[in-house]
Amino acid sequence: MSLSEEEVRKVAHLARIGVRDQDIPGYAQDLSGILALVEQMNTVDTTGVPPMAHPQETTQRLRPDEVTETDQRAHFQSIAPATENGLYLVPKVIE
Repeated sequence: MSLSEEEVRKVAHLARIGVRDQDIPGYAQDLSGILALVEQMNTVDTTGVPPMAHPQETTQRLRPDEVTETDQRAHFQSIAPATENGLYLVPKVIE
């Protein structure tokens, strides 16, 4: 599939991308090459190939879910300007 210069201008407009007129022929050629590659990939027979989320069948290493920091809420709230029932109080900004 080959894109015309007018189609490149339309795509650039829709994407809100500023493209100089002298760059349009190069973009048309590059985008046409990408579309040709996609067409070529669509012709490959993939029946019997299971879909994969990732090309490598690996699992992520997980760490144990353990508490690694001490509770410092009382310390942090002791230096806060205003707290109540364990919550920080802030000035009202919307009426």
